[in-house]
Amino acid sequence: MIPEGYMEDAQGNLVPEAKVKPEHKLEDELVHRLAGSARALHNTLAEFKGAALGEADAFRALIAEKYGANKGGAKGNMTLRSFDGKLEMQVSVSDNLSFGAELQAAKELIDTCVERWSEGANDNIRALINHAFQVNKEGRIDTGRVLGLRRLDITDTDWQRAMDAISDAVRVTSSKTYLRFYEINPSNGARQPIALDLAAV
Repeated sequence: MIPEGYMEDAQGNLVPEAKVKPEHKLEDELVHRLAGSARALHNTLAEFKGAALGEADAFRALIAEKYGANKGGAKGNMTLRSFDGKLEMQVSVSDNLSFGAELQAAKELIDTCVERWSEGANDNIRALINHAFQVNKEGRIDTGRVLGLRRLDITDTDWQRAMDAISDAVRVTSSKTYLRFYEINPSNGARQPIALDLAAV
């Protein structure tokens, strides 16, 4: 609790209000007031997202009950449209992935393949493989680059075992559900997002 007549600075020190410059007091009041409004908007958006996803799930359940099949794709993804085609609502679920210990086994199997395939060749092939296993700015292996190796059509037995190890190494660490709204121009099909992001408003 801050005593009356004092303000707390960034280091946690109590400073008498009389010692605080008027412009600093004005800045403090401005930031507190607008941040309070931002928190209220944040809470309103969170309530809206929860209610909208709840209604979307209820609609999905209604469709499933009527037809015996879910409306939408894997992981809860679905797109709903107004009857006139001018509005669209998208629900999408995105997984954050990481790799388990099997990834090291995959790397060793891939290295075995590269050594067999590149006898007498230069190191460019190895450089391409090592690139897929480099860490990103956050110090983690880029899941997209490694998973991209599985799309290569290579029938080598060691390579196939390595791809199985990569598949086994994948871990879903968290999931995030996104809710997006669009207005659609029926004459040309152009889709314009209804911005719920301050930077995009």
